[in-house]
Amino acid sequence: MNNPMTQALLEALEGMEHGDGGPFGAVIVRNNEIIASAHNQVLTTNDPTAHAEINAIRKASETLQTHDLSDCILYTSCYPCPMCMGAIFWARIPTVYYASSMDDAAEGGFDDRIFYTMIRNPETSITLLATDSAKGKELFSRWQNKEDKQVY
Repeated sequence: MNNPMTQALLEALEGMEHGDGGPFGAVIVRNNEIIASAHNQVLTTNDPTAHAEINAIRKASETLQTHDLSDCILYTSCYPCPMCMGAIFWARIPTVYYASSMDDAAEGGFDDRIFYTMIRNPETSITLLATDSAKGKELFSRWQNKEDKQVY
């Protein structure tokens, strides 16, 4: 197996040089085998969620045919942003190795610290309004009573 961090850094370089997005790459490994490798594609897809980690998680999930990546390791060129961190949690990836720090990213023009601050108190940044709460609760009630549900 090639060094996963080296592969993540090469992905970042490739994506950056091709104009796909910022200098971010990610690799997912399972049982010492690279399962998925991806880079940031925000600019080429016009998708603000097309971060390297998200793209790698999507590829790994498709390859392994599961949403549970708890037996995988993620290597990423940079400390994950809050969105990617959320995806890492949802994918149940237990270990993440990263090269660049949050401060390195900020110096490069990608300051995610503001998002971590906003998450602590989102009402200071966006308007969140509850509506149709009874209907929303009914969906969860139906989910709880669903006999064939698969909890994830």
